[in-house]
Amino acid sequence: MFNFWENIGRYPRFFISAMLGLTLIITTPFQSLLKNTTGKVIFVSCFITLSLVIAFILKNMLDL
Repeated sequence: MFNFWENIGRYPRFFISAMLGLTLIITTPFQSLLKNTTGKVIFVSCFITLSLVIAFILKNMLDL
């Protein structure tokens, strides 16, 4: 029974390490994109466009 609770205690550690690994894998391409000026301009413009699209969709969905 102790082995069962020991394994249950390991799940939060596994979850945290899996989320950190996923975050690192997702952000690695953006780090290489941000090394030059053209990449920064593209990243910022895409981020602003995506934010505006999400805001517009939520505004229309919620009738605000």
